[in-house]
Amino acid sequence: MRYIALACDYDGTLALDGQVDEKTLAALERVRDSGRKLLLVTGRELDDLRKIFPHFELFEHIVAENGALLYVPSTGEERWLGERPPEEFVKALSARGVAPISVGRIIVATWHPHENTVLETIRDLGLELQVIFNKGAVMVLPSGVNKATGLSAALGDLGLSPHNVVGIGDAENDHSFLSLCECAVAVANALPMLQERADYVTQRGHGGGVIELIDQLLAFDLRELEPHLERHDIPLGAHADGQEVRLKPYGVNLMLAGSSQGGKTTLATGVSERFMERGYQLCIIDPEGDYSTLEGAVVLGDSTRVPKVDEVLEFLQKPEQTVVVNLLGVALGDRPAFFGGLLPRLQELRVQTGHPHWIVVDETHHLLPTSWDPASMVLPQGMYGMLLITVQPDHVTPAILSIVDTVIAIGESPEHIIRVFCEAVGQTPPPLAPVTLTPGEALVWSRQTGAAPVWIQSLPPRAERHRHHRKYAEGELAPELSFYFRGPEGKLNLRAQNLMTFLQLGEGVDSETWLYHLRQGEYSHWFRDVIKDEDLAAEAEHIEEMANASPSETRTLMRAAIEKRYTGPS
Repeated sequence: MRYIALACDYDGTLALDGQVDEKTLAALERVRDSGRKLLLVTGRELDDLRKIFPHFELFEHIVAENGALLYVPSTGEERWLGERPPEEFVKALSARGVAPISVGRIIVATWHPHENTVLETIRDLGLELQVIFNKGAVMVLPSGVNKATGLSAALGDLGLSPHNVVGIGDAENDHSFLSLCECAVAVANALPMLQERADYVTQRGHGGGVIELIDQLLAFDLRELEPHLERHDIPLGAHADGQEVRLKPYGVNLMLAGSSQGGKTTLATGVSERFMERGYQLCIIDPEGDYSTLEGAVVLGDSTRVPKVDEVLEFLQKPEQTVVVNLLGVALGDRPAFFGGLLPRLQELRVQTGHPHWIVVDETHHLLPTSWDPASMVLPQGMYGMLLITVQPDHVTPAILSIVDTVIAIGESPEHIIRVFCEAVGQTPPPLAPVTLTPGEALVWSRQTGAAPVWIQSLPPRAERHRHHRKYAEGELAPELSFYFRGPEGKLNLRAQNLMTFLQLGEGVDSETWLYHLRQGEYSHWFRDVIKDEDLAAEAEHIEEMANASPSETRTLMRAAIEKRYTGPS
């Protein structure tokens, strides 16, 4: 099961005019009865929500106050996810004629047309607060707090990954949490910009759209929406003409095979890095210690210590944590039995949580050799997310070969690798001609199409590029390299020392300040000269040239341009 949880916005999504109808409630109960988790993600204050919606028990967690408050209905526990604005701020707003004002545990909210007064008050008091809009509502929150951060906290409590969540919403404050989810759905009545960024838009609005999504979720685990999820595809390499080749992150099994010293570990490491950068969890079975330096992974076991299955499962409970299971301390003859004991436990965890998303099995011929009789009993039906790495496919039990969807052949005589694989699984081989590959090249063959394999130049591991990437995404640029939101009259001096801070400040500044820097072309200039990202700079230039676009539209487009290239802290 791919989607373990459904995260719903309240107003405009579940609710129409503040009320959720009986059919929508019944659909939510069906989700809960299927074993999936329900999460409510709302801008409302908890006490206000309770007055109009007495069905808290349907949800595992409620993210309220636009991400600032986490509530657990089963225990009554509340957790504040930010610092409350000082009382002087609320008093200053009242003194300046802002009304009505609503004060929650953390959130301070009012309505249009008071947004400029709110921003001026934040500036005058020197506070680090942001303003988030929700149709006519003006919500003030601590910097960096939004529905995405609140949903992340809830998922952390539940041991779930955003890659196993489908989210549904309708308004501008839903952008952040929907972009976090594996599948982002907008109801038919959603704002046009949200519909443009969503993976799918329902045919019906409000609760009817939620019911429509739930019907597809329970009947097909949203398999019909898979073609809409290309944003999650993982780059593998490129054809000779430069066209990119990408891997699906779910529902497929891969075999990487080729001669020793042919670059299998290099290619597998590069693929693993890119999965990890996107937040997918890997469990890497490493018989030879080739992955002990994989950045961001926990390595269990070494040449003197045998890893324990229970400790592997304990680390994998954290969905963001990739685990390398080093088997150097396990005798060669004992490795199949070790793997036979680990794999069912990994599958059990997948059923409960949806992760690990990928199981990488290096030296598969050591762990699942043709001579190992229990293999067919150990391997469950419907396996997915397996990357099998071996020298020769015919050294691996046919029970595991049968589930492979795509073969990636490297090294000497890659056409021979594909032919041997086909013989092992009883499939007619595709048209093949002798070919010589250099390091970094591969032949990729899909069993589903049966067409001739295609040549690609694979992407190399990019640990160095990743460190460079993180520096600009979340590091600390020097003051002279930072971006400053100053506005047309220089009244502000808000420093963005990295891209994540740029996004937070960009959402919070007033429209006049945002548009001033936009029309001056300063965003693209910074991306090009400091961030050194020509592609991002070019897209920013396009946004800067959209003369008729509103401040809200250009902010949203700029955020999307940055987020698809960079990620925040894990």
